[in-house]
Amino acid sequence: MKAAEFRRMALALQDVVEGAHMGHPDFRAGGKKIFATLNADETRGMVSLTPEQQRDVMREHPEMFVPASGAWGVQGATMVELRQAKAEAVGEAMTLAWQRASAAMAAKRSRPRQPARRRSST
Repeated sequence: MKAAEFRRMALALQDVVEGAHMGHPDFRAGGKKIFATLNADETRGMVSLTPEQQRDVMREHPEMFVPASGAWGVQGATMVELRQAKAEAVGEAMTLAWQRASAAMAAKRSRPRQPARRRSST
């Protein structure tokens, strides 16, 4: 898989925009929540999954998916080896990541706003 196909898959999802974060392309659900990225030289992608989803995709496709390093990987950030990647598997993982980000955005929108605290004049 080429970076162009990864990008096309991400941008085909509803309400996704491409941005940039720390010098590399990212893909945001609702224009805000990052669910996928490409590294600076566009040889690897990342999809933000739950740890359980990460285990599942890594078990099914160990040649394509590896956890990101450190705490990000423990939390579900999953690297996509683009040279090894097959469109169907990446599409499924990307859709899961997009659904997760979209749900987080919807939950944030539905939370009641906290009233501003007033400062005491004493």
